[in-house]
Amino acid sequence: MASDPTDFPPTAPSGVFDLTGRTALVTGASSGLGWRMALVLAHAGATVAVTARRADRLAALAAEHPSIRPFTADLADADQRERLVAEVESALGPLDVLVNNAGVANPKPIEQETLEDFEAMVEINLTSAWHLTKLFGVGMVAAGRGSVVNIASMLGVVGATPSKQTGYPAAKAGLINLTRELGLQWARKGVRVNAICPGWFATEMTDDLLSTDAGVRFIADNTPLQRAGLVHEIDGPLLLLASDASSFMTGSILLVDGGWTAR
Repeated sequence: MASDPTDFPPTAPSGVFDLTGRTALVTGASSGLGWRMALVLAHAGATVAVTARRADRLAALAAEHPSIRPFTADLADADQRERLVAEVESALGPLDVLVNNAGVANPKPIEQETLEDFEAMVEINLTSAWHLTKLFGVGMVAAGRGSVVNIASMLGVVGATPSKQTGYPAAKAGLINLTRELGLQWARKGVRVNAICPGWFATEMTDDLLSTDAGVRFIADNTPLQRAGLVHEIDGPLLLLASDASSFMTGSILLVDGGWTAR
């Protein structure tokens, strides 16, 4: 039976994206998109746990908003991931929103890449997201609600020209399909799992590229919108997936790449 549109009257955008009373965790929050996403969720009303290795950076972030709580951890270490889950849930209770943003890149062609290089890329960019989702997901499934937002990459969709790296794009491609699979597995349990695939953004990770005229030209020439993204341009996609505004979305992949993958 068709639903009556009047059953769900439109609300102001601020109401649609309101996260008041919810608890979130953002990994890799010490800089760049992670820093920005933590602030966005806090300003939307959530209590936000943040984690990264750099305690001083987390303290600086926490000073930006009273709802941000820092938890230092190295997500390359499984024991520290388990400790993080225990500490966050002890302090704040089960999560409503998990943002798996932690990631590292190490651009090398395969001839120069070692097994250790490749395994490190997979550990941070894929395994840590799988592990944290599994652990925090227990509380989400028990509550019958939750939103997992995986921060993948457009390089999980297309080849990583010109850097010719293998570990990073392979791990991000795995994160994209993990998103789809968990979106299906948890669909009937009230937990939604979606992903954002950013393109080139002006962050600490891209400083080396964007500090050169050649790098700026490369992005302008190959991105239909002719520039790198600015950190605030992740706000809308994040709030969409973290909030009830995306209540009919799971297993979805949002490309926020200036049109790069549409070429």
